[in-house]
Amino acid sequence: MLKSICMEMFLQQDYHLDVKTAKRSILDGFRKTDESLLQESAEGGWQDGATAVCVWVLGQKVFVANVGDAKAVLARSTISDGSQDNSNGVPALKAIVLTREHKPIFPQERTRIQKAGGIVSSNGRLQGRLEVYRAFGDRQFKKVGLVATPDIHSFDLTDRDNFIILGCDGLWGVFGPSDAVDFVQKLLNEGLPVTTVSRRLVKEAVRERRCKDNCSAIVIAFKRN
Repeated sequence: MLKSICMEMFLQQDYHLDVKTAKRSILDGFRKTDESLLQESAEGGWQDGATAVCVWVLGQKVFVANVGDAKAVLARSTISDGSQDNSNGVPALKAIVLTREHKPIFPQERTRIQKAGGIVSSNGRLQGRLEVYRAFGDRQFKKVGLVATPDIHSFDLTDRDNFIILGCDGLWGVFGPSDAVDFVQKLLNEGLPVTTVSRRLVKEAVRERRCKDNCSAIVIAFKRN
């Protein structure tokens, strides 16, 4: 079964919403996206699905939403005043995973599936087939508990936050969070634009590290005043 990745970034620097309204908007957007994909798949006679990780920046507030096993990783400086803290004169960055994978290792996901009539097989897959329990589409699994309701996390952006990496499971299968942050930091420090850095990250994953799964990545770098 084809499993694709859907990643989007929403940037609205001058448009302010309260946190509850923003989260309702995100939930509504995920719901409508899922409904649209389900309708298209029914009309087209296909049954594919997609995981998703999204970032929405509203002023100094950052919202992260995900379904499935795509991840968002934040690179945050370990020293708040921006001074250099390693031998190369480059600020050391800590990798912070902002998302939670929707897999059976979490008891609440397993319980939710079982209550909906689904089965978590010995290989940890829904009905023995699907590895994630939240995703867009995959209409044949909706009746056994698959949902597209995202986890939503928000935090205030500070001068310690350097960039965020969005990536599907293929990327994180060959890159650890800290490894990816170090790789991106090196290229950004060389002056490469974020679009080039994103491509280089995927190229490294596929060509050098032999990623065999879907591999998509977006790097969001925060500007400093």
